[in-house]
Amino acid sequence: MYGFDISSEGIQIAEKVLQEKDYQINLAVVSMYEKLPYKDNFFDGVICIRALHHSTINHIRTAIKEIERVLRPKGIVYITVPKKKSKHKRLPFKEIEDRTYIPLEGNEKGVVHYLFNKNLIRKEFNKFKIHRLWVVYGPKEWEIYYNILGELKIE
Repeated sequence: MYGFDISSEGIQIAEKVLQEKDYQINLAVVSMYEKLPYKDNFFDGVICIRALHHSTINHIRTAIKEIERVLRPKGIVYITVPKKKSKHKRLPFKEIEDRTYIPLEGNEKGVVHYLFNKNLIRKEFNKFKIHRLWVVYGPKEWEIYYNILGELKIE
């Protein structure tokens, strides 16, 4: 297994937890919005939890193209992204482009967020056969996520 995060602190925490459990996983500090350091068709599956939406749509499209590149044909993806919530339910924020905002308070202050809906998911993941697309509600009122289970189409 392989894992990466843009945060070196996140990788250090993961390494500590994995060592305690005696798991052998290759971890690296990498941005998903740039070319990934893996060969074409390298992975059987890709899991991306609560991360893909933390940029503008152009960067997100780059990440999706990289997932397509490193995933073998018929490879599986499981991705979660937040469901759009009404503006009055969000902390104070600054909108930077359509469907994209930056919270001005809270533990994600300054972190870019892009908000998907079902139509946008289908559009942006058009090279995937979506087997299941469902909503999961977290313990907090604002934690509402789309879950995407798909398979890379053979071209």
